[in-house]
Amino acid sequence: MAEKSFTKDQLAQFDGKNGHQAYVAIDNLVYDVSNVDLWKDGRHHGQLAGKDLTSALKRSPHKDKVLGDLPEVGKYVG
Repeated sequence: MAEKSFTKDQLAQFDGKNGHQAYVAIDNLVYDVSNVDLWKDGRHHGQLAGKDLTSALKRSPHKDKVLGDLPEVGKYVG
């Protein structure tokens, strides 16, 4: 199976609202946060799914420790 690539507009469709999956991009990889309770409705501490959150993650208290538990779904090409 070929790895999926996401543009900015494609990623934006995965906002976690109205039954959509919730995806976020971090360091050019796209992760599925749909099944993470803290991402209910595509929101987590003011951050929104469907976006590149690389800079926000660097400011977070947990940094990239949470990424290992998330399914990787593709590459972010912006």
